[in-house]
Amino acid sequence: MDNSPPPPSALNNFRILYLVTQLVGITIIILVSCWIGIHLNGLGWSSRPSIQFNWHPLLMSVGMIFLYGNSILIYRGFRYARKKPLKITHATIHGAAFIFTVVALVAVFDSHNLAKPNPIPNMYTLHSWVGLSAVILFSLQYVFGFGAYLFPGVREQLRASYMPVHVFFGVAGFVMAIAAALLGLLEKAIFSVPNYAALPPQAVLINTIGLLYIVYGGLVVFLVTERQYKRHPLPEDVMLLTHSASVGSS
Repeated sequence: MDNSPPPPSALNNFRILYLVTQLVGITIIILVSCWIGIHLNGLGWSSRPSIQFNWHPLLMSVGMIFLYGNSILIYRGFRYARKKPLKITHATIHGAAFIFTVVALVAVFDSHNLAKPNPIPNMYTLHSWVGLSAVILFSLQYVFGFGAYLFPGVREQLRASYMPVHVFFGVAGFVMAIAAALLGLLEKAIFSVPNYAALPPQAVLINTIGLLYIVYGGLVVFLVTERQYKRHPLPEDVMLLTHSASVGSS
C-alpha cells in the first residue's frame, strides 16, 4: 500500500473543495432559517405546536447534516493536528449533533401529539422511517466508536479491524440523513405549499435547499472517500501508537 503523502496539487484541490463544502453547509442553514422565518411563521415551543415543528428542519440541518458532515471530515480537514485531539474533536462534534437531533425529534413529536383539534399521526411516512433509521445508525456509530477509540485499554488490532466498519457505516448514516432530509422537504412542500406545481417563491426556496443538500452530501462523501485526500499519520501518532502497543503487551 502506498503510504506516501499526497502531492501538493491534491492538497490544494482538497482545500478548495473543503472550503466550498463549508460554504454550502452554512448556506443551507441560512436558507432553512430564512424559509422558517419568512414562510413558516418563525419558531416556538409546545405552547404553539404548529410552529414548534419548525425547530425540526432547522436543528436536523445543523446536526444531522452540517455537523455530521464536518465530523466525518475532521481528520482530513485538520490533517496536521495530532490524532488524539482529533479523536476527541470528532466525538465532541458527534455529541453536539446528537443533542441537536434529540431536540429536533422532541419538537416534531410534540408538534404532532399536541396539534389541535386532533393529534397528527406519527411514523407513517417514508421520511420518518428513513430519518429514524439514520438517527439509530448514527447513535450506534457514536456508541461503538466511543468504545473502540476513546475507551482506554482497547487493543490496537481490534481498533484497526473495526475501522473499515466504522468508516462505512458512518458514511452510510450520513447518506441516509441526506435522503431523509430530501424526503422531508418534499413532504413539507406537498403538505404545506399551496399550488406547489406553479413554483411560488416558497417552492423555489425549498427546491434550492434540496439541491444544496445533494451538493453538500456529494462533496462530503467525495472528500472522505478520495484516496489522494487521506490523512497520513504524523510522526507523533506513530510514536503514540508504538507506546500504546508496548504498554498493552507488557
